[in-house]
Amino acid sequence: MVFSACKEVPVKQAGKQPTGITIVHLPNTKPRNVIFILADDHRFDFMGFTGKVPWLKTPNLDRMAKEGAYGINTFVTTALCSPSRASILTGLYSHTHTVVDNQAPVPENLVFFPQYLQKRGYQTAFLGKWHMGHETNEPRPGFDHWESFKGQGVYYNPVLNINGKEVAYTDSTYITDLLTEHAVDWLTKRNKDKPFFLYLSHKAVHAEFQPAKRHRNKYQQEKIAYPESFNTPLYGIPKQPTQTEERSPLTQQDYYGQNRMPDWVKSQRESWHGVDYMYHGALNFEQFYKQYCETLLSVDESVGKVLQFLDQNNLSESTLVIYMGDNGFSFGEHGLIDKRHFYEESVKVPLLVRCPELFTGGKTVTQMLQNIDIAPSILEVAGIKKPDHMHGQSFIPILKGEDIPWRDRIFYEYYWEFDFPQTPTMHGIRTDRYKYIRYHGVWDTNELYDLQEDPHEMHNLIASEAHQQLLEQLNTEIYDWLEKTNGLQIPLKRTEHPHNDHRNKGTY
Repeated sequence: MVFSACKEVPVKQAGKQPTGITIVHLPNTKPRNVIFILADDHRFDFMGFTGKVPWLKTPNLDRMAKEGAYGINTFVTTALCSPSRASILTGLYSHTHTVVDNQAPVPENLVFFPQYLQKRGYQTAFLGKWHMGHETNEPRPGFDHWESFKGQGVYYNPVLNINGKEVAYTDSTYITDLLTEHAVDWLTKRNKDKPFFLYLSHKAVHAEFQPAKRHRNKYQQEKIAYPESFNTPLYGIPKQPTQTEERSPLTQQDYYGQNRMPDWVKSQRESWHGVDYMYHGALNFEQFYKQYCETLLSVDESVGKVLQFLDQNNLSESTLVIYMGDNGFSFGEHGLIDKRHFYEESVKVPLLVRCPELFTGGKTVTQMLQNIDIAPSILEVAGIKKPDHMHGQSFIPILKGEDIPWRDRIFYEYYWEFDFPQTPTMHGIRTDRYKYIRYHGVWDTNELYDLQEDPHEMHNLIASEAHQQLLEQLNTEIYDWLEKTNGLQIPLKRTEHPHNDHRNKGTY
């Protein structure tokens, strides 16, 4: 059996941090203004133009797709807030920047790409959720203007650290609206003689969802469509034969072979991040789903207000605007909610890019893009050569229609968290057709899926004799990737508080 889709590709050695911040200018490149808008937990297909949720209206994200490009195969390297945000800012895999979970500190030698922009003469601003390196909100390197909050923040009446001074807001101030208002204000008051970089980082749509008052209950009468894998076959105990039946080898094969789901997935279905006991059983699944969509509406409006500012100030054609999610989100697929895992709805994110002067609109980019590509892409637009240590690549040539060498697979990693022990450490690889997920430190089954034949990842091929050669090859490639990028380690982090099993809530 020949698997031509899985040719070997070299993994470039990279990752060593520079000792200082130096830049190499790209020839004949005029620095362009850049706006990067990041949403939290926005999955790739919850936008109006995709048709995934027929009643969900996102006119401004739809405009971005129509006038720009939509990266339909965009992935994060780790589906978790802090690791993904660190990868965006550094262009590095999680095991290299070592911000592997939401509690991990940021190494002092880590360089963020806005620091290169400052060196190029950009004025830079960060507004919103930082959520890297403990729970503090103080200004971080790379930004001339800073507005942030501690940890996850709150939806209503936030406290912002504005350039080192904390300011409290009242009267039901809504965080998405506040950040947008301040972003537009900074754009208005900026130095017109310098190029600018604005990083607008929303709290929305992170759970637990709270829509703006004007959007509450907007979708409460709508019907939702449950995913095909909501009740993935053979959860629980395998079918037992009756007294008149003989034990069927096929029954055992279905449960322990090609249709088997990992035991941790079955267990998590009844946990904090599962549909049968979500958030301690305090939420109704359909309400949860609809509140997510309602909360997303203010993010869409935020994008619209930024685009409106550009339109009104003759900046719309020349400014690169990027909209992205920091990770995806499950809504019942495999009986799960949340992210962390390597299933499609968790690892895929929306990526919308618009800059009419650089490329024509209406593009659907099919190449596999990643969050590690954001930094190199923005640096190219700024006229800066990508630093050698970055793992990502600039996708700007792809948007321009140039035929350049590009990856034909992505790699994934997630490291077990003390606070959410249901999900194990995992590494994975995905080609345009196959996905292999390898679990570490847990006695369970690994997973192999044919995404062409099984896009909902419901039929595990891990025991398929016809796929063993492919399986061995993919497993080897994961270890080659880790070895070449200094990833054959599990970066353990200090934990200063005792274990809290969510299943025990209220029992003591």
